[in-house]
Amino acid sequence: MNAPASRNSEHHWANQPERGNMRSMRLTAWAARRLGRRVVAPVVWLVVLYFCLSGAKARRSVAQYQAYLRAACPDANPFPTPMPIYRQYLAFAGALLDKLDAWQGKVTIHDLDVADPDGLHAQMGTGRGQILVGAHLGNMEVCRALASQNADIVLNVLVHDKNAVHFSRLLDEAGTSRLRLIQVSELDTATMLALSERIDRGEWLALAGDRIPLHGARTVDVSFLGHTAPLPQGPWLLAGLLRCPVNLLFCTRQHARFNVSMERLADSVSWTRATRTTQVQRLAQAYADRLAAHCRQAPLQWFNFFPFWSSHA
Repeated sequence: MNAPASRNSEHHWANQPERGNMRSMRLTAWAARRLGRRVVAPVVWLVVLYFCLSGAKARRSVAQYQAYLRAACPDANPFPTPMPIYRQYLAFAGALLDKLDAWQGKVTIHDLDVADPDGLHAQMGTGRGQILVGAHLGNMEVCRALASQNADIVLNVLVHDKNAVHFSRLLDEAGTSRLRLIQVSELDTATMLALSERIDRGEWLALAGDRIPLHGARTVDVSFLGHTAPLPQGPWLLAGLLRCPVNLLFCTRQHARFNVSMERLADSVSWTRATRTTQVQRLAQAYADRLAAHCRQAPLQWFNFFPFWSSHA
């Protein structure tokens, strides 16, 4: 287990300057709503090309991920040619537009292919709440929007960075006020009490397991795509403190449809001071293995634009 090194703080994803701004995001969102995505697409392509060409650090991070994934798939090249890095940027832009579509109700259950072998969706809205751990893979907002259409399901999304608030503001402007974003900087006593009360009320918590908070975070090293990478301990510590089931949630796009995967990772997470290290390591590695499997299925849709393996590669 490791605490994040301060010497790497300048490379932390949360410290990367926001290269867009609310005015351009708002204009793009307005145009997509009023004119349609096909009309807006050429403009989006040009904007994405600019960010791809002008962001050397982000471009190197995408190239590193693609190289590691290729090595993990020796029998075939998982990326399309030509220009696989630019295509990954395009996939990210498309996912942003998908988010707006989802929260405006343009994505329905009929657009989803759901794999739910443990019957998790049927458990939502009944009994105590549970935890969903996702990733910056594909489009989790599709699942959140569909959940919000059911009045019995309350889904709280935990975020660590202030940049998420910008997108939340766009959702509000699009008329989607049912999104519950909870910004947390650390799991202090007050935060834990509030989250425990939500779980007891039957509400569910969703958070990403592939981003490390800037302050107060402890990490665990895992093997991800054949290389050592740090992942946050937070999701697994939270599950143990709340004594509730923890599940995995991934949603990727395949042409005009979305593939949703919901699966149980642990029926209950329990650890003591003596067993915490082992338990957190086991859960984090299991998560990393499942994330890697989904990256192989949707290689362009893991949206990582910062040096994920920087201190280990």
